[in-house]
Amino acid sequence: MEEEAVRTFLTCFSRMLSSFNEWLWQDRFWLPPNITWTQLEDRDGQVYPHPQDMLAALPLALVLLAMRLTFERFIGLPLSRWLGVQDHTRRQVKPNARLEKHFLTEGHRPKEPQLSLLAAQCGLTLRQTQRWFRRRRNQDRPRLTKKFCEASWRFLFYLSSFVGGLSVLYHEPWLWAPVMCWENYPEQTLKPSVYWWYLFEMGFYLSLLMRLPFDVKRKDFKEQVMHHFVAVILMTFSYSANLVRIGCLVLLLHDSSDYLLEACKMVNYTQYRRVCDALFLIFSLVFFYTRLVLFPTQILYTTYYESVSNTGPFFGYYFLNVLLTLLQLLHVFWSCLILRMLYSFVKKGQMEKDIRSDVEESDSSEEEVAATQEPLQLKNGAAQGPRAVPADGPRSRVAGRLNNSHTTAT
Repeated sequence: MEEEAVRTFLTCFSRMLSSFNEWLWQDRFWLPPNITWTQLEDRDGQVYPHPQDMLAALPLALVLLAMRLTFERFIGLPLSRWLGVQDHTRRQVKPNARLEKHFLTEGHRPKEPQLSLLAAQCGLTLRQTQRWFRRRRNQDRPRLTKKFCEASWRFLFYLSSFVGGLSVLYHEPWLWAPVMCWENYPEQTLKPSVYWWYLFEMGFYLSLLMRLPFDVKRKDFKEQVMHHFVAVILMTFSYSANLVRIGCLVLLLHDSSDYLLEACKMVNYTQYRRVCDALFLIFSLVFFYTRLVLFPTQILYTTYYESVSNTGPFFGYYFLNVLLTLLQLLHVFWSCLILRMLYSFVKKGQMEKDIRSDVEESDSSEEEVAATQEPLQLKNGAAQGPRAVPADGPRSRVAGRLNNSHTTAT
């Protein structure tokens, strides 16, 4: 009886999957009107993109992950030491079950009333509790060497991808005239070099998605996740619908500034401040020109208007432009962050830090020092605590020495 029920379930599931597959790959979703999949079958030595080709990106992503781990361990880490990247010394927190539970379940930055309550429950002073949370937050922050290794791997890939893509596409006329991306569309053959470049880009972004839980999380983490998902969906859809030409232009345009960003990060983790400042200015100019000028005026314009001049709009037309518009919104978001950093650069004369990064806290914050230096006031204006003594008396001098020795010990 159970075997029959399982067999029935599998049969129903197979039929549902088959029906969904037929519905998903309808011509009207992916191709212009009056075009069918049969017209894009390989024939007479002419090769066209096929959706199943992208399945090869999954094992390639695993290979890239293995290459990345090997690179970071045997090349990135020694390179960081050679360039003088040093991790900050971090003091370990004393085990405290109550504070650890609050840190993991209720938040990393409790407010002062919560800190006071936790201090009373644990038999600690307010200052000791603040210091415990500060050190505990520092323990979860990635070290500079980890950031450097991650940036160096991305720099290597983006630079290789940009140089490789430029060499593959340099002699293509549609690289210099995007309107030619729609010439004889969708019956455009696929060159092996373009296929392999596209496949490696797809595998790389899949590997980034696989590593998201373990990579350095910055303040724009949600935007990074959105960008990676949009990139994977865009590459999959553009390849399946034979929009490879416009997809290649989008990839090459992004790679042209991405490797500069990663190079800037690498140098920022070292002591070469002037090199970092110069690289950041170059990156900013390239980013603004490619993402805020070329992308909307060349890519978005041709996909919005020139793409339907011969075929008319269809579902794939709207879907493609929605994805590209999401990318452009992300470009605007990151441009605002870059402008803030540029403002800081102009105001102070040098780059301070990546505003997307979480800065490591010192062992004593300014707020804590101020709190210890300013005594609490009672309603009648008198200071709370022991009676005030003359500033130049012997008791005051002894108290000052004891306070200095206590501060040094902590």
